[in-house]
Amino acid sequence: MLRKLKLAIFQVLESSRKKIDFKNINYLPRWAILCFDTTILLIALVVTKIIISNLQNINYFSFLPTSQELIVVLVNVMFFILFRTYAGLIRHSTFIDAVKFFLASAATLITTLGIHYIYFLFSRESIFVIPEILVYSIISFCGLFLFRILVKQVFEVYLNYQHSENQLNVLVYGTDENAIAIASALKSEKPSRYKVLGFVDKDDKNKSKEILGLPIIYLHRKIAITLRAHRAQALIIADNNLTKDESIALIDNCLEYNFKVFRAPLISDIEANKSLSNQIEKIQIEDILEREPIKLDNKLVAKEIYNKCILVTGGAGSIGSEIVRQVANYSPTKLIILDQAESPLYRIQLEIKTSFPDLAFEAIIADVRKREVIEQVFKEHKPNVVYHAAAYKHVPLMERHPSEAIFSNVIGSKNIADLANIYKAEKFVMVSTDKAVNPSNVMGASKRIAEIYVQALQRKLQSKNKSKTQYVTTRFGNVLGSNGSVVPLFKKQIEQGGPLTITHPDIIRYFMTIPEACQLVIEAGAMGNGGEIFIFDMGEAVKIIDLAKKIIRLAGFTPYKEIDIKVIGLRPGEKLYEELLNDKSETLPTYNEKIMIAKIGSHDYDIVNKMILDLAIIAQEGTKAEIVLKMKEIVPEFLSMNSDFERLDKKIV
Repeated sequence: MLRKLKLAIFQVLESSRKKIDFKNINYLPRWAILCFDTTILLIALVVTKIIISNLQNINYFSFLPTSQELIVVLVNVMFFILFRTYAGLIRHSTFIDAVKFFLASAATLITTLGIHYIYFLFSRESIFVIPEILVYSIISFCGLFLFRILVKQVFEVYLNYQHSENQLNVLVYGTDENAIAIASALKSEKPSRYKVLGFVDKDDKNKSKEILGLPIIYLHRKIAITLRAHRAQALIIADNNLTKDESIALIDNCLEYNFKVFRAPLISDIEANKSLSNQIEKIQIEDILEREPIKLDNKLVAKEIYNKCILVTGGAGSIGSEIVRQVANYSPTKLIILDQAESPLYRIQLEIKTSFPDLAFEAIIADVRKREVIEQVFKEHKPNVVYHAAAYKHVPLMERHPSEAIFSNVIGSKNIADLANIYKAEKFVMVSTDKAVNPSNVMGASKRIAEIYVQALQRKLQSKNKSKTQYVTTRFGNVLGSNGSVVPLFKKQIEQGGPLTITHPDIIRYFMTIPEACQLVIEAGAMGNGGEIFIFDMGEAVKIIDLAKKIIRLAGFTPYKEIDIKVIGLRPGEKLYEELLNDKSETLPTYNEKIMIAKIGSHDYDIVNKMILDLAIIAQEGTKAEIVLKMKEIVPEFLSMNSDFERLDKKIV
């Protein structure tokens, strides 16, 4: 028995040591809230009697309420029930609750005054003391209102204290309506992930002012200095009027001194039923590309795609799948997604089925190298527009397997281009690459051969007026986030603790985002009349080592300290820089200043066709050297770099 008693006492002591979790306390029942409010009314009545007695110099009064005073309280409770003041949750009280209490107090005052004057009219006696009723109404309203504010503040202080260790001290950049709304929402969010310390403004006219009780900080120094001075850990950019250059300067300065940077959404874009904290996005590498974002005019696109059958080859790849998503928005009669990769094709099929349930589409497993199989697709569906994105693109792999580059990039492109003509497609849009310009590797040369064939075919068909198919080529640089590109590689290496590997400290590349690349492809299809090679103004080239440092800082680490960067040497076929035009080419402007047409001489179809057929035979039966030698014959500017095939250039010379 004694042992059980000791155990019970120990359990009680243990439970008393635990923190009270206010967050999980159940909401009070309505009758309990009504009892609390009635108690406050009784306290207000006592306070009123004390005030009135002091004003009238009465030395003694009874704390017990008289029958008349109880009538006032009962009338007040009756109006609580009528206005349902007890229905609200105390810890979530709002302005509406204050209005309800005001109405209940006002109604109580009017009712009791009415009872008083009606009683006085018939009996010539006073039932209530009028000053007491007036003071009581004011004190009871204030007591009820302050009680709810007090309870609400206690819960807020406790919850903020409970999560203070996990909160991030932030400054909000901007003082416009969007910035204020974001800060207000973050302050009221429970539990709060961010603790807003103030607003940053580049205009000095607002300094020394406050918004939401928080200071407006004039930005007259570097943002990193301002953040450190106010002991902030991160910056939330909520000013949507910032230019690209201003945004990049802010982000770069924050990253340089290891401050986190986030971008707030527009209030109109905030998703309902989702925590705002989860919608505050980390700055992505796309946000710090040193150029203005590309804005393409899609007015012609709807006319080009709407109510037509669209075929996308390589539709499960990073570029092809984004083309599929964008095309699906324009309501084609049918969308054909063709790829040889089973699992990625299955994933894009599920995505389109979910996102566009009313769209007629079909996912087809097929290889562009197999003409008979592809012809069945054209014969059955007769696509109006073809976006050809199927290709092998990895430079080192194609350098080791040149025959595969020929079969996929050259013969595959020839198959699709020929069938587009045979089955009377309106447009054929081919996705090419800047590596096709003065190619230094097998992959780039194979894409250049495909470009040459498509242009030669267009020239032949136009000269003989035998086809209405318009052949268009788009050429752009590296795509951020595409399969096998440098950014996903860097992110994976960071997850593994580093080091990040770059091939050369001076290597530079042009970059664009996947959506921008695909917008270009689609708009080129709408803009082109046949035979053009469209190139993109991609701004300044990015040094890969600088890109690596920024990605490390975006991940919250310090370059060369927490995450190292290692130079491993150029890969086979890789050159230090890429070009969008060769030295002999010129450009023509289009209505979009970011898109230009490359003036590149076309070739005779019969000669090109024979050379490609010969190349296919060599790829089937010959050696790697023989394949590459033939490629160099078709593309004389193809000079191998950092590759075993450099010896072939010496033989040609």
